Amino acid sequence: MDTAVNAAVGTALALQNFNQNQDAQNSLLKKSLDGQASHIEQLMSSVAPSPTLAASGTVGTQINTYA
Repeated sequence: MDTAVNAAVGTALALQNFNQNQDAQNSLLKKSLDGQASHIEQLMSSVAPSPTLAASGTVGTQINTYA
């Protein structure tokens, strides 16, 4: 009986340690992804917007030729 309790406590402590490590890794991943998203947002905002379609005439009114 005593060894079963010790094994259960040991398993619980190991799982707790594992969960703490996973939380730390998840936090680091989230910070990394947030940083990448910020950089991508800056890059995308610096790109000039694509020209709009022509409103009249025969060229550029049916197909976006810039795509």
